[in-house]
Amino acid sequence: MASNKPNKLAFLSMAAPASYVAGLGRGASGFTTRSDIGPAREGPSAEVIAEAQARRGEEPEVDPEAFQDPDNETGLFAGTVYEADDEEADQIYEGVDNEMDKRRKARREAREAEEQKAIRAQRPKIQTQFADLKRALSVVTDEQWENIPEVGNLTKRRKIRDLGRTYAVPDSVIVSDRDRSGLENSLDVRQQQYGGFETPADTGALTNLVEMGQARDKVLSLKLDQISGTSSIAGSASSIDPKGYLTDLNSVVLKSEAEIGDIKRARMLFDSLVKSNPKHSPGWIAAACVEEHAGRMVAARKLIKAGCEHCPKSEDVWLEAARLHNNDDAKIILANAVQHVGQSVKVWLTAAGLESELKGKKRVLRKGESAVHFPLASLESIPNSVRLWKETVNLESSAVDARILLSRAVEVIPQSVELWLALARLETPQQAKAVLNKARKAVPTSHEIWIAAGRLLEQEAEAPEKSPPDRAKDLELVDKTIELGVKALRNHQVLLTRDQWLKEAEKCEAEASPRTCEAIIKATVSMEVEEEDRFDTWTGDAESAESRGRIGTARAIMAYALRVFPDRKALWRRAADLEKNHGTKDSLEEILIRAVHHCPQAEVLWLMWAKEKWMGGDVPGAREVLEKAFVANPESEAIWLAAVKLEAENGELGVARELLVRARTVADTERIWMKSAVFERQQDQISTALATLSTALSKYPKFSKLYMIQGQIHQSQKAYSAARSSYATGLKACPKEVTLWILASKLEEADGKSIKARALLEKARLVNPANDLLWAEAVGVEERSGGAAQAKAVLARGLQDCPTSGLLWSLSIWAEPRPTRKSRSVDALKKSADDPLIICTVARLFWAERKIEKARQWFSRAVATNPDLGDSWAWWLKYERQHGTTEQQQEVINKCVAAEPHHSPVWQSVAKDLQNVGKSFPQILELVVDTLE
Repeated sequence: MASNKPNKLAFLSMAAPASYVAGLGRGASGFTTRSDIGPAREGPSAEVIAEAQARRGEEPEVDPEAFQDPDNETGLFAGTVYEADDEEADQIYEGVDNEMDKRRKARREAREAEEQKAIRAQRPKIQTQFADLKRALSVVTDEQWENIPEVGNLTKRRKIRDLGRTYAVPDSVIVSDRDRSGLENSLDVRQQQYGGFETPADTGALTNLVEMGQARDKVLSLKLDQISGTSSIAGSASSIDPKGYLTDLNSVVLKSEAEIGDIKRARMLFDSLVKSNPKHSPGWIAAACVEEHAGRMVAARKLIKAGCEHCPKSEDVWLEAARLHNNDDAKIILANAVQHVGQSVKVWLTAAGLESELKGKKRVLRKGESAVHFPLASLESIPNSVRLWKETVNLESSAVDARILLSRAVEVIPQSVELWLALARLETPQQAKAVLNKARKAVPTSHEIWIAAGRLLEQEAEAPEKSPPDRAKDLELVDKTIELGVKALRNHQVLLTRDQWLKEAEKCEAEASPRTCEAIIKATVSMEVEEEDRFDTWTGDAESAESRGRIGTARAIMAYALRVFPDRKALWRRAADLEKNHGTKDSLEEILIRAVHHCPQAEVLWLMWAKEKWMGGDVPGAREVLEKAFVANPESEAIWLAAVKLEAENGELGVARELLVRARTVADTERIWMKSAVFERQQDQISTALATLSTALSKYPKFSKLYMIQGQIHQSQKAYSAARSSYATGLKACPKEVTLWILASKLEEADGKSIKARALLEKARLVNPANDLLWAEAVGVEERSGGAAQAKAVLARGLQDCPTSGLLWSLSIWAEPRPTRKSRSVDALKKSADDPLIICTVARLFWAERKIEKARQWFSRAVATNPDLGDSWAWWLKYERQHGTTEQQQEVINKCVAAEPHHSPVWQSVAKDLQNVGKSFPQILELVVDTLE
């Protein structure tokens, strides 16, 4: 059956159109050459296009502009005739344009010239840049032209070597090469069956590998003997040292092709340099160093010799020549050097250094004689060289000879302070004074001489045979001398800054001259300081000196400040702390005695004095101090409580009770009433304590701690309703007291009413929003109730409310599974990096991962951030109990005792337990360590 569908491929049998270009629809109409000459194949001509359009019945398009006369007008004036008056008008307009152009031509050309000049100034032509050099070539002589070196070819520094083509090696070649050097360690089947191959060997002999090895060793030994000259062959000789042969081999430096090429180029450059400028000494030195680096010592010595001939006045060339030669030749070279550069100190010192014996060094420096007989003496040639005199004096082993040399030196160089001070050190005290007086007259602008004079007087005053009055008088003379020196220097316009004087004072302290240091501080510490800035400036200076370990300087600054501000309590406190940390008990007591004398109303100073007495075991002395404090401050709450604590902890309970009664009468403060109730509770006088609290609450109903103590007493007696009433009354009076809310919640929880505890905490958060302690207690309530999921939800809400709370972040870290705690700790550190609780938590994480040193560093950082947190100290000590030494554990205990922490949840619960009353800080610390889990 025939199909009526048209054949889609019929066009393949047709002839191509005349304008057909293969691939024209895909853009392949031709290609463009490098010179852009157009398409490779011409398109259809206009005749072909017209013929194709005629076959299709299309009319050709006519361009309306094709027949337009270019001389005729188009558009609006297309129908007009160009007449003579039009031509005349065009001529007139053209003339006007020419006149206008002539009028602006001068300005236009001037502007264009300026623009061209500015462009040439920014980007000048190469011809213009070298115009002056071209003009200078007119004066170059023929001889100079001939001496210009040839330019080397420095291009293509890394030439690519043609390594040729490479081919893959057939496997058969590799296998045959492997089998050729291998040994057969198995027998063929035919060998095992018939006892060998059927084809016999040519000689019938087997190869002896042992004999071959022996023969090889014998040949190698013979060759080495020939090289070393020990062979018995007649006529053989060699210059190789057999003992140093291997050493010489080790000293051979193998250079790569790149290094050799660099050496050649450097050699060519420096050769051109020394030829073009033979008087340039660094060029000769560099050229010699290149040859030395290349291992051509002969060429290096030859070059440096030429350098010495061309640059005889350069000391560097002579010194380089001496370095490149051996010891004896170097002496001859330096002997020639002093003929040309006799004033060079380096040359003389190098010549002395070449001498191996002390006598030879002395001859060179003092007499100018050596193995090569220097014609001039170094000190005679350069008598004003301080360095030569110092080297000469250092060579002397006798103090008498050194003193003689220094006496001559200060006569020759009277302006050298170093030589004057060296001479004063070698003289007796009386002679040293005379020397320093001469030095002061010779160099009136030197502060070192005045300081040396003060140190000399201090040294005389500290002599053991001096009596105390004479010693005090001599030490006062030190102060007067330094003060006089500062005035004299100011008269001679020598104005050292205040910081420079402080550095000199610290230097005196380091050299064991504390009184001179103090004298410098007295004379200069008030310089350049405004009157209103003196206190802050001096305290800052003392702290910085203390941080650098200069305790004497800090003590002197504080002493001067105390003389100026004797009534500043903070200054006396700083001075007492300085003596407590770095001084003795006597010095601390002396400071405190002076402090309470000048500031009798400063309670903290009295308490420090009493505490130091008490800690030193002098309880009667502490009582005496407190009695004096009572006289000066009869109504001081702190002093009354300190007296009560002293008597209570020393077993005088009756005296302590009487003191509290008197304190309530005299001082009558809320804190004294609270301490009275706590004291009675500690002595198990519950009724008395409750009566005291009732009286105190009637006087001070807004003091929250009274309600806390009353509620705790009732709770300890299982009187939950009375305790609840006390807390409720306290919350009405003090709704902002967070601790009171927490105690009320714990009471309900202890009574088995967790729901009421949650309700109380919710109410507390409404009254005290964004408080992390309340959120932490709420989390604890949920955890103790067994709701881990609910605790996590509460913790998440708490972190939203308090995003920077270290307490909540610490709880969040421990709430996570072990693998995710590390990432959680990173988030916590980003939120609050300086929180001590987070730092301690991270340290515990390192501890769990057995990262011992990191954990120790983070524990140290935690206690440094806030030393008042006792739990951080306890965790650190617990860690050291497991991983530290006894010394490290004791160090933690000592630091904790010095810090005296009072806060943290576990620490407070242990320290305030009635069973732990009267225990010391180390004992409390041990109990907290045992309590931590």
